[in-house]
Amino acid sequence: MTTLTASPTSPTNPGAGSLRRGALSRVVDRVGGGLVQVVLIVLGLFWLVPTLGLLVVSLRADADNNSSGWWTVFAKPAQITFDNYSHLLSTGFTSSFWNTVAITVPATILVIGFAAMAAYAFAWIEFPGRDLLFLVVVALLVVPVQIALIPIAKMYGALGIFGTIPGVVLFHTAFGLPFAIFLLRNFFVGIPKELLEAARMDGAAEWKIFATVVFPLAKPAVASLGIFQFLWVWNDLLVALVFADTNAQPMTKALQSQMRQFGTNVDILAPGAFLSLIIPLVLFFAFQRYFVQGLLAGSVK
Repeated sequence: MTTLTASPTSPTNPGAGSLRRGALSRVVDRVGGGLVQVVLIVLGLFWLVPTLGLLVVSLRADADNNSSGWWTVFAKPAQITFDNYSHLLSTGFTSSFWNTVAITVPATILVIGFAAMAAYAFAWIEFPGRDLLFLVVVALLVVPVQIALIPIAKMYGALGIFGTIPGVVLFHTAFGLPFAIFLLRNFFVGIPKELLEAARMDGAAEWKIFATVVFPLAKPAVASLGIFQFLWVWNDLLVALVFADTNAQPMTKALQSQMRQFGTNVDILAPGAFLSLIIPLVLFFAFQRYFVQGLLAGSVK
């Protein structure tokens, strides 16, 4: 009599097949995960190539940049020099840098402060016309900056703040508030209502609830908003061209004026562009964890 033995892949022995498929899935997952990481690394390196090229160009003499590509510096490292940065700082670019800081930092802080208080009111305080007023705020998101330049310029002229740093700060603050209120309000409504009710039962006023309960929980959303607002104001050129005079001009306007005056003056434009680029990059990488948390806030209940 012949004895039949179930093969490892036969229906009578499904366990071995499941183990084999499980091992194959783990191998595929590991290979696929490693492939995804390699692809992301390659994409990141390609994304950094223009930044690296700008840095190298800013560290080469104008004659070297005109005669060969920036990648030749790796074969001739003696081309690297800091003369371009010394020349740039001697042109008064330092004052433009501090003007940019004086415009960007207050515009970011003011937008975060006012938007957080307004968003809390729209999310958790009942008052007449709340929903209609919030719809008006949302409608302001579609208003382009260009249509407000001439009316606000006339108003600034009447107030005597045209061409000044406070005027530029006020413009950026006003146009940054609608998006900021919309973003923070959507985050605040996701906070558990029980936390606010418990604070009210303890006798906390609305201001204390906002400062000690709501705002600390909104750090990811605030960080995301801060990065968006900072980058928008830091890189702005249109508003600076209209509302900032020579004494209040930020780096973007200073670089634009150098281009108009000297044409393709790479030894000025390259180091200036790199200095204006490096600060936002440092800020983004420093707060990228909060940035990702803010983008994912409210996606999972």
